[in-house]
Amino acid sequence: MAREQYVVVSHNGEWKITYSGKHYGPYMTQGDAMSAAVKAAHEAGVNGHNGQVLVRGVINQFITEWTYGHDPYPPKG
Repeated sequence: MAREQYVVVSHNGEWKITYSGKHYGPYMTQGDAMSAAVKAAHEAGVNGHNGQVLVRGVINQFITEWTYGHDPYPPKG
């Protein structure tokens, strides 16, 4: 089963979440966007869709930050 991916990105000085080709936000900080993305990915996982959160880093490298069923929810500190 494919994972539903929620990607936290910085866009024009704002933090957003990209999911299914759409942008959600903006969020004041990266942490706020991460929290919202993990919550959404967790809900997807509870509904059987294997949610995953990634962050787009420098030079468009994607880093996995949280995966349903592998990482604790809520995430530790």
